[in-house]
Amino acid sequence: MLVGCDFSSAPSGRKPIVVAWGRLRGHVVVMDKLERLPSLAAFEQWLSQPVAWTGGFDLPFGLPRELVRALGWPLEWRACIQHYTTLTRAEIRDAFAAFCGARPVGGKFAHRACDRPAGSSPSMKWVNPPVAYMLHAGVPRLLAAGVSMPGLHMPSSAVLESDEVSPQKVALEAYPGLLAREILGQRSYKSDERSKQTPERLIARKDLVTGLEAGRTRLGLRLKLTHAQRDALVDDATGDALDAVLCLVQAAWADQQHSEGDSLYGLPADMDPLEGWIVTA
Repeated sequence: MLVGCDFSSAPSGRKPIVVAWGRLRGHVVVMDKLERLPSLAAFEQWLSQPVAWTGGFDLPFGLPRELVRALGWPLEWRACIQHYTTLTRAEIRDAFAAFCGARPVGGKFAHRACDRPAGSSPSMKWVNPPVAYMLHAGVPRLLAAGVSMPGLHMPSSAVLESDEVSPQKVALEAYPGLLAREILGQRSYKSDERSKQTPERLIARKDLVTGLEAGRTRLGLRLKLTHAQRDALVDDATGDALDAVLCLVQAAWADQQHSEGDSLYGLPADMDPLEGWIVTA
């Protein structure tokens, strides 16, 4: 199975974590269903299901090496994440704000090597969007669930009480904006603010879905939807469901690379093992 996850560090019934399920048939990504998780506890429960999948998750898996070194945190990924987990969000904000405050205007944030090719926000941002908190909420839960993260963390196979090997779950850092821009350029297709949920963004969502169905990206994959699924993606003005599906397509590409013999699921062999990398960047 394949999954794409539009993650939130503070999910709720109004703004849940959205998971898109699907399968890869040749060069076609067949979407099966959307699932909405209204809390982090529900996300943990979802992770515990005995189902094997390869997933794309819209949250950063690592911090910039420059930042970690400046703060004196561990330079090995798992140790760094374990240290990060011990901090509160207020402590994270204060540490990152102090780092930014000592730097010149125009260069406040440290960046990962993947940020420029992906066009993504620095993983240390704590507002607009709060991706630093998403890392804090998401990655430790992936680790606790025994999920493999190629290039960063590959746990040994866990053995259940029944002596059966646990179904393998593989998580990759995805970024829906990277794939959306291949079809839409800089056109915006979503907003959480009702006043900004405009006809122009509705048209952009329709164009984005049409482009995915036609396979108009460099990934060489086409998305297959039912009419009802298509309507649901277009009608969601927040873009959360569509973002989950964009992550699903990125996960499908990664799984395809793995099936062709790439143990890193399409991630670059020289990626920084502390910072991580965004799949397809």
